[in-house]
Amino acid sequence: MLPFVYLIVRAFDASDLAWQLLFRFKTLHTLFNTLVLTIGVVFVSILISLPMAWLTVRTDLPLKRLWSVLAALPIVIPSYVGAFLYITIFGPKALFQQFLEVIFGIERIPSFYGLSGAVIVLSLLSYPYIYLIVRSSISNIDSSIEDSARSLGRSSFKTFMTVTLPMLRPALAAGALLVALYVISDFGAVSLMRYPTFTWSIYQQYQGAIDRSAAALLSILLLLFSVVILYLEQKSRGRIKYHRSGAGISKRLSLIRLGKWKWPAVIFCALVISFSLLLPGSVLLYWLVRGVSYGETIASAWSSALNSIYASGLTAIIAGLIAIPVAAFIVRFPGRIARLFESISYVGYALPGIVIGLSLVFFGVRYGGFLYQTILILVFAYIVLFFPVAMGSVRSSFAQIRPSYEEAAKGLGRSNIGVMYSVTLPLVRSGVIVAMALVFLITMKELTATLILGPLGFKTLATQVWSFTSEAFFAKAAFPALLIILLSSIPTAFIMYKNRDLRL
Repeated sequence: MLPFVYLIVRAFDASDLAWQLLFRFKTLHTLFNTLVLTIGVVFVSILISLPMAWLTVRTDLPLKRLWSVLAALPIVIPSYVGAFLYITIFGPKALFQQFLEVIFGIERIPSFYGLSGAVIVLSLLSYPYIYLIVRSSISNIDSSIEDSARSLGRSSFKTFMTVTLPMLRPALAAGALLVALYVISDFGAVSLMRYPTFTWSIYQQYQGAIDRSAAALLSILLLLFSVVILYLEQKSRGRIKYHRSGAGISKRLSLIRLGKWKWPAVIFCALVISFSLLLPGSVLLYWLVRGVSYGETIASAWSSALNSIYASGLTAIIAGLIAIPVAAFIVRFPGRIARLFESISYVGYALPGIVIGLSLVFFGVRYGGFLYQTILILVFAYIVLFFPVAMGSVRSSFAQIRPSYEEAAKGLGRSNIGVMYSVTLPLVRSGVIVAMALVFLITMKELTATLILGPLGFKTLATQVWSFTSEAFFAKAAFPALLIILLSSIPTAFIMYKNRDLRL
């Protein structure tokens, strides 16, 4: 609640001019831009992630392990880096246009800036939020339920639409919520794509005005917008139970043979990976080779890499552990208090990192001086920002657990703690691991809160990339950017290969 309290304090100090700014037509237009962008990115991300998750879990897709790992990696690319890379490929007079001009004589292509470019870039970078959660949820589905539907005459497609897809609704809703909140709080991609959103307006107010009360008012409006999104996500879940209520024996998922659809599925996966990962990665390698050839050094990136690993790992472990009791309370004891706690937990994720950073500076200087400029307050800021990422995955795993399992364990004499340790935790292990991996990946690329709250001399890979790209030293930024991708991909690959619950 600290960021919210900070905004309220600032709002009470707002001048009449700041209130007039809030009710201008331009503010309404910016709100509309944010809404359109959010809907577009969520829709495209679902179109990419749902078939990708289903193909890599349920089918005999060739090279399935490879696609499973590669599909999760675009999430590690910072939005400001990704946007710049896509602009250097598809922007005016960029590489793609030069290629078309040489081969076909085409001298002009449609502009990549604006809404279309922002939707494309953010969708390609954020679809793994939905993919990882949905993939974990698919692996936990009892295939006997689908077998029953097929034995009653349903085709595979109708079984998927009427049985499988409804059971994935909590995971889809959780992933879509994370993507939506990620979009409305993003600054890097929309600024480079020249598409004005609320976050862009907030940053302009913070940077261009001495009086920050106007930015606080805009942040409150953005927060209200996020609350509406959270409410719609809760309504979409409804009161439906997603675990099996009848008796029976759970069966492991059986693979579906693609047959004639095998190679179209491979082409789909290859196109997604090419545009979301291989193209930006190739451009980064180009800048790296160019920089090294001109004598750029890479030694300074290693200390930043150690700092990023330390802070991200600590944040991931704490956020994953905290998510277990919170998700259990929300799923097992639904009600107004649970919905209130859930809504409050999304406050940090819905706000730009600069608002979180300034709010903690505000309270740290006044009430927690010994914590200010320490790694502890930085990790605390990360948890405030990214805790909903962990909770979304863990909550969807709890929603698929039959309460009768826990009740049976209690009937056999197990205590509440014993039931949690021997029954509940093993069943939600997949969701907790995915939650920690997601938090680690996102924290590795966090920028604004790190710039504000990081201890003196504490540089991360994200701050290094930002400092170089802001000064147009793209060759210098290439190596730390590639390190972000590499260091984040190692734990992701290990989890996707070694965790049997993900059932590759």
